[in-house]
Amino acid sequence: MSIKSFIPKCKRVWMALKKPNKEEFWTTAKVSAIGVAILGTLGFAVSIIMKIFV
Repeated sequence: MSIKSFIPKCKRVWMALKKPNKEEFWTTAKVSAIGVAILGTLGFAVSIIMKIFV
């Protein structure tokens, strides 16, 4: 990919962006927080199991 083709693609994406409204922002924040909590809990559980059995 050359710079000449990359710049117009970036510009096209930039023009398509929009600022999320309050509801979209909070939905995204909640989903992200739930994902982080699930992964953290899973990692913690694996860590505890590994310490018990190894």
